[in-house]
Amino acid sequence: MKNSMITNQALINQSQPNGQEPTNLQRRTVIGGALVALLASPGRVLAKEKTPKDPLVLLLNGPYQEVDGNQPDLGFSKVEVNLHDGTFLTTPIFPVHVEGIPCNANENTPIGKFFAQFKPPGGDLAVYQLPGGAIAMRFLPCGGFIPPAGVDDGLGGVYLNGTFELTIVEATGIFRSFEHGHNHMVDRLHQLDNVQPTPHFDEYCFCFITRHGDSG
Repeated sequence: MKNSMITNQALINQSQPNGQEPTNLQRRTVIGGALVALLASPGRVLAKEKTPKDPLVLLLNGPYQEVDGNQPDLGFSKVEVNLHDGTFLTTPIFPVHVEGIPCNANENTPIGKFFAQFKPPGGDLAVYQLPGGAIAMRFLPCGGFIPPAGVDDGLGGVYLNGTFELTIVEATGIFRSFEHGHNHMVDRLHQLDNVQPTPHFDEYCFCFITRHGDSG
């Protein structure tokens, strides 16, 4: 993926004094809240056609994996998305917050999958598969890692910290009204090693998704 995703200074400084990474629960308190049991339950969401309010805040958290062969058709018609073309890797999506909906979901339980084009020849697509619909986005030519080469983790890998802007090119289901909206990513991507052809990555990225148009 061409420079995809990462974390501002508040998140960059989240490591504990002993050098260990905080637990999910400790890190999650940076943002606070938790998404809805409603959103985490596809049947209930679809039955009531509940449209999430702005902002939709999600957390991408966990190691990236190869895309398996059991991914469903996400129903996109305006953008061509082939999750099995060999360029995508995937990581879980966790709930953080949707304004106006009770925050009583289990924030340690994934509610969906995030897909991004990491592998050569790459691309600029990002896809969110969520209960009640899906969202396809493109990375905009702004933002990036600071510094671009990352920060040495002392173990043979690097932390890649930064922010990224994405435009929503298509959204389905209960997320339809987010189409042409914007996503601001605050990311800390841990590149664990330099194994070729694909390094191992562990993601920790907050996504602030809004109906408002692009700012960059």
